[in-house]
Amino acid sequence: MNASRSDVLILGGGVIGLACALHLLKGGARVRVLEQGTPGCGSSHGNCGTITPSHAAPLTMPGTLGVALRSVLRADAPLYLNPRLDGPRLRWLMGFARRCTWHDFEHAAKARAAILQRSYQLLAELVSAEKLDCEFVEEGLLYVYRSSGQMADDEHHHAQLLDRLGIPVQRLRGDDVAAMEPALKPGVYGGLFHPGDARLRPDRYVAELARLVHEHGGMIETGAKIERIATNDQSIVSVATTLGDFTADRVVLALGAWSPLLGKQLGLHLPMQPGKGYSLTYSRPKLAPRYAMVLREPKVCVTTWDSGLRLGSTMEFSGYKEGLNRTRMEALRRGAAEGLHEPEGPQLQEEWWGWRPMSVDEMPIIGPSTRWSNLHLATGHGMLGVSMSAATGELVAAQMLGTAPAIDPVPYAPSRFHL
Repeated sequence: MNASRSDVLILGGGVIGLACALHLLKGGARVRVLEQGTPGCGSSHGNCGTITPSHAAPLTMPGTLGVALRSVLRADAPLYLNPRLDGPRLRWLMGFARRCTWHDFEHAAKARAAILQRSYQLLAELVSAEKLDCEFVEEGLLYVYRSSGQMADDEHHHAQLLDRLGIPVQRLRGDDVAAMEPALKPGVYGGLFHPGDARLRPDRYVAELARLVHEHGGMIETGAKIERIATNDQSIVSVATTLGDFTADRVVLALGAWSPLLGKQLGLHLPMQPGKGYSLTYSRPKLAPRYAMVLREPKVCVTTWDSGLRLGSTMEFSGYKEGLNRTRMEALRRGAAEGLHEPEGPQLQEEWWGWRPMSVDEMPIIGPSTRWSNLHLATGHGMLGVSMSAATGELVAAQMLGTAPAIDPVPYAPSRFHL
């Protein structure tokens, strides 16, 4: 490969960028990935690693914005809206509010279900075929309830939606949940079990994707911070980075939460906001949960691997504000302690925060740009980048290489936002 030129230049070396690179390489393209840090150092690293067709329901459910607004004075709320004035965030919230209708909710759920189910299939096949070392386990995801009210609400809006989408969900009584999960404290009211979900260790999955990209002849430039993009009237000409200038016939924008910042250089106003998430990673406790689970009242996700335990979740809209929020970290600890006999492992290994790329309609933005002839977008996956990664890579490769896509690309098209 030429020192600076390739067929496809991918901006962003997270789970989405690497999945796109791998599928394009398998299709015969020469690919280079530009990553400002190291592969997967952003939100691909510290999330809970659940692979979840069950998460088809978008946040754009009627009533969600009211929940967020009521959280303004509660810094430890699972869904927290920072009251600081912020023009772009306010415009995003207004657009989000317009989409909190049952019609938009159902539309987004169907689109999310399609890409999540396809991605699960591809990911499982990839893990098996390539023997990926990422602690992939297909044992389902358990929602745990300690109150009848929360379970009734989820049964109505969550479980019935999954029934309509054909995604399996099992209703369980409290004693059934206690029998299948000894790690839980007494007092469980009931549960919803999603047998079609799985889990993996996301940092190891991303490392394995990077390995496969290298093995298929791709280049990954680390420490390549993008400084400017040169264009002519219709296309991107070159990308200048701290490592030098790079050119390609086609460019893929896969920068996750950073996508709107770079998009401004291209005159693209991506309707996205960073949704800040947190996690705590421990060495594995003796009484570790058998299943990945969500403790529904405190909204804490718990994932166990052979190599450790992770507590995660929460959603904080504070713009591009960096750093750990101790109040929210403690909320994770408290929530886990309410439900688990051993909510923490013997050793705290990592405290983490990261920005999720939240699109205004809760659907990813995947497809060709309507403004730039050689630009493709693959961003806006929200909390589901790992879950949607394989199908996103497949779809991007199909569109760029001219083959038939496995899923309908229309719901994810950038053209819906005139991008």
